[in-house]
Amino acid sequence: MSLSLNGAIVEDDMDNQIVQDGLGVVSRSIGISDFSDEILLNILRYVSTSDLLNNVSRTCRKLHTLCYDKTLLTTATLSEEYTANDATIRKVLKHLSSHVQSLSLSGCYWLSGSTIDKLIGCRSIVRLDLSGCRLTSLRLSRLLSSLSLLKSLAFDVAPGFDSAQLSSEARDSLSRLSELRQTLLTPSYGVVPCCSRLLKLYLQLDIPDVTREGASVCCRLMMGQSSVPHYQQLEEFTARLAPGEVNQTLLLLYLAVFSVRVPERLRCFLVSVPGPNPAHWSAASSLVLSLGRHGDVEALQLPRSWLDSLSLGQALLSNAPKHLNFSRCPALRQTVIQSLAGAGVRDSTRLVSLNLSGIGHASNFPECSGARAEEELVAEAMSRVVAGCPNLSHLNLSHTHYHHDNTHTPGLEDCMHLCTSLAKLTHLRSLALPACALSDGSHTPTHTPSPSSLLLGLKKPSRVGLQTYRPGVNNSLPRESTSGLGTLLAGCPSLEDLELTSPGFVSALPRLEPCSRVCTEQRVCVWARSVGDTHIAALGGFRGLRRLTLAGLPGVQKGTGLVRAAELCRDLRALSVANLGSLKTWNYSTALLDTLRNCSQLTELRLEQPYLVCSRAFWEALSCCSHLRRLCLISRNGTFDPDAVVTFMERCRDVMVCHMFMGGTLVACRTLQKTLLDRFLVDRPALSVVIYPLIHEDLPFVIRDMPLPLLDQLTLFQSRIAQVPLSSPW
Repeated sequence: MSLSLNGAIVEDDMDNQIVQDGLGVVSRSIGISDFSDEILLNILRYVSTSDLLNNVSRTCRKLHTLCYDKTLLTTATLSEEYTANDATIRKVLKHLSSHVQSLSLSGCYWLSGSTIDKLIGCRSIVRLDLSGCRLTSLRLSRLLSSLSLLKSLAFDVAPGFDSAQLSSEARDSLSRLSELRQTLLTPSYGVVPCCSRLLKLYLQLDIPDVTREGASVCCRLMMGQSSVPHYQQLEEFTARLAPGEVNQTLLLLYLAVFSVRVPERLRCFLVSVPGPNPAHWSAASSLVLSLGRHGDVEALQLPRSWLDSLSLGQALLSNAPKHLNFSRCPALRQTVIQSLAGAGVRDSTRLVSLNLSGIGHASNFPECSGARAEEELVAEAMSRVVAGCPNLSHLNLSHTHYHHDNTHTPGLEDCMHLCTSLAKLTHLRSLALPACALSDGSHTPTHTPSPSSLLLGLKKPSRVGLQTYRPGVNNSLPRESTSGLGTLLAGCPSLEDLELTSPGFVSALPRLEPCSRVCTEQRVCVWARSVGDTHIAALGGFRGLRRLTLAGLPGVQKGTGLVRAAELCRDLRALSVANLGSLKTWNYSTALLDTLRNCSQLTELRLEQPYLVCSRAFWEALSCCSHLRRLCLISRNGTFDPDAVVTFMERCRDVMVCHMFMGGTLVACRTLQKTLLDRFLVDRPALSVVIYPLIHEDLPFVIRDMPLPLLDQLTLFQSRIAQVPLSSPW
């Protein structure tokens, strides 16, 4: 655009501003169009591929040229692009067809099969991620037949998959794969028998034990699927299992070849089996010993029934791993601590991710004990671990206890608090802690008898040593109750992900089993009861916090600390709150509304409370979260206003996931679900709406039909810190 000022013609380009000084001299301020191409290309790398081609490229001629630069189009990520419909994805794929080498459509569960077929034209693809997408064996065969350069593949093996339908060209492509990730939704080897050159194999087993008709699911595999390769060149093996015996049985079939021969170059072995009694694998000890002899293990995780202290100690002795996961392995506590403290690992400074979840927890933990119990974490031991692993970036200590009690541990000074040790981890980015770790113990009584089961739900629980936080009155937090937390704040200012969960917390939403009735008052240790609004307010000191999880904190009185934390943590993107305060009422409702009004950058919210009242005021406050994309509400006796929900969805156009498991009748839930889908599905192709009574016998089938990425990432309550290595696709 050109303008005439005092007889001079001035060109105005993009965001450049025209400035005229007092002498009439016209000048131009520097704008983004004046940046060099190299600088602009580095900026555009942070823009999603869909926005790059559909929006930014239309801004001006210069950006249009840069958006189609080959350096930006060789790697494309369309994962969870909720605003992109089939037409948009097809248009993007058309522009990418001759350039893209690495493409991810992970989590795009709404795409049609015809859109997936457009990938046939992208013949330069080397890495392809279709996990979460609908893909039949015939469509996979056509796709693989055209992708002769493919080296990495990720997809879901759904019921009805038949490897016999793969063409010879598709099998040739599979034989050249070096990396494969399979999500198994049915008992099958998938395409593993066709992949003879695998270096990396990632498995996720999510198979129910019972069909919809009530028949048991078995692992009788077809005869043509029995020729599983021996993984001669395998370097990484990962298997994550959902609950169920079928998943464990199928895992042992995949691991059968390890009983014969362990690959010599295996450096990553991660197996996660939920539940208290994982199926035993007789070859586990020989595998661990073999890994110990190689001396190049980078990541290790095995179920607790597969490990013993002797073999684990020998395996760690000659290795320098970067990721270790000993979740739910209390019997290995002493071996792990001794190894990480410098007496067992070749170079513990290389460790960046450590999961000790449940390593000090026992099911019969004495809730109120004056003496230090053997099952809880010990500050001295954790201090040695921190000293031996100073470069930890991700640490998980959930599902255990830590009780800092100066009055009953002679000689234990304040500097020995667990938080004091953790404060030395200056590189820490994500942390999962038991709630009782924030209690300094100075106000905790020596003994408080646990309430009788006969009076459970009738007797009001005592609030032990609780500090009340009042906004504007005592903004300077009392140091006598949060000294440990204050030390942690000073030592780890760059923390981005924090999970604070009571050891006794149990989510009301199941995975594959019917919803059992949970007691009104869950078993929570006394030290966790003393963590309240003051401690939550202090979390506002983590100014860079992006994800926050608070679960099972009965000491919360009014929720004012949550408001304070939201005011200070302006970059908070994901918030998960479950069972705060009393479970017999919703005592922090007002504070939650104020919290939501301050969460301007929030994109994900998970809220779980037995008595949740989602009134019109709640939905109006939630409407202030203008960037919200995913929402999950769980409440056994909760109520909701259908008209207010519709109004909220009209205001917040970015909301693509709305999951509500609450009270109410089945008819009311289905009516609201149908209303939302009928009104908004056309404009929001990725819209996932599931509204169902929490206490209903068909709930497991409803959960089974939900998109697995949403189920794992949002709906189910689970820790996500230090679960997998940084290099893992999960």
